[in-house]
Amino acid sequence: MNSLGINKAVGATRVVVAMSGGVDSSVTAALLRAEGYDVVGITLQLYDHGVAVAKKGACCAGQDIYDARQAAERLDIPHYVLDYESRFRQSVMEDFADSYLRGETPIPCVSCNQTVKFRDLLATARDLGADALATGHYVRRVMGPEGAELHRAVDRRRDQSYFLFATTREQLDFLRFPLGGLEKDAVRAEAERHGLAVADKPDSQDICFVPQGSYATVVQKLRPGAADPGDIVHIDGRVLGRHEGIIHYTIGQRRGLGVGGEREPLFVVGLEPEARRVIVGPKAALATDVVVLRSLNWLAGAPLDAAGRAVQVKLRSVSEPAPARIFPRAAFGNQGGGAELVLETPQFGISPGQAAVCYDGDRVLGGGWIAAAENRLAA
Repeated sequence: MNSLGINKAVGATRVVVAMSGGVDSSVTAALLRAEGYDVVGITLQLYDHGVAVAKKGACCAGQDIYDARQAAERLDIPHYVLDYESRFRQSVMEDFADSYLRGETPIPCVSCNQTVKFRDLLATARDLGADALATGHYVRRVMGPEGAELHRAVDRRRDQSYFLFATTREQLDFLRFPLGGLEKDAVRAEAERHGLAVADKPDSQDICFVPQGSYATVVQKLRPGAADPGDIVHIDGRVLGRHEGIIHYTIGQRRGLGVGGEREPLFVVGLEPEARRVIVGPKAALATDVVVLRSLNWLAGAPLDAAGRAVQVKLRSVSEPAPARIFPRAAFGNQGGGAELVLETPQFGISPGQAAVCYDGDRVLGGGWIAAAENRLAA
């Protein structure tokens, strides 16, 4: 059994590495190459440069493809660039735009991992005769009594387990994450040790296909007419002003509402796409104690039953896990089956389209997409 848990000699084990052109994926390739694995680098060209302008901090842009190729040459490994532009547009960008039109706040990085990378690229790796697909994600794959488990990274500041909740058990069997046990500073030191030019390259920021962080601009380009104006309405029914499209707003938003004169600060507490209304109210109106999930991906061994299971749940990528209990739930509208989370303490600003990821300590038990948030205590 080699270091990747594969019952083969190291030199006979082929590993495809997803190389984005950044320091993390380059070091992943370097570490595996240094161990003697048969490493093949693959870089995905994901989007049209006319839609997303290449910029500092973006991934999968022209400069990144060049950097990935340069790293592969330095490591003396074969390197291929695959045109996944149409797949990326259909599976990630189109869904991103439609999600905003539904009044949701999407997470395209999760969709990208779920579809383009861990579905399409993984299939390509198998076609190349690979025994594993390795990425530079900061997350750990730990063997448990029932097989491979997903765990948070050692470097909590870089942990990306929230964005990988949709990884299936079958995919987890094939995936490897060599950086999960390393601190970021150690990764950069490894890059320098291997003579990689990307050792000091800044980490990617924001969403790769969103230039200058302007989500609304991309949505309008993909969906002309998406920014239809409408009313800004207080939860008591008063019309407080006008807006230039609900795509400019998200649940929990406080700044940039363009309305004032109230005794307490106002927040976006609801979006009504069909009526083109933005609903605002005090912070108390954002309280949520029940979260309904769709498309649940459950990685824990035992399935959920009527008794539920105690978990710690992250309701956004930057939040700390909160205590809750998760129960199975039948279909939510036309959005598929899922689950229901009952929170011990109400949380604020929970938005449909985001993810709820459940943990038991460091282990990822599973997660789903937030379909609705309710406050039953106030009912």
